[in-house]
Amino acid sequence: MTLSSHLQELRKKHQSLSDAVESALRSPGSDDLEIAKLKKQKLLLKEEISRLSAN
Repeated sequence: MTLSSHLQELRKKHQSLSDAVESALRSPGSDDLEIAKLKKQKLLLKEEISRLSAN
């Protein structure tokens, strides 16, 4: 897998997590712990994307 294709996959996952967070926030009775977990995963992906892009 090339670096650019890896970054593209990470960006897709980041967008998917972003959509999941937005959906959970709109849903009544959503689990705050699950939302926090999704946000943490999203942040880790963003940091990985930034790290790889800087190289």
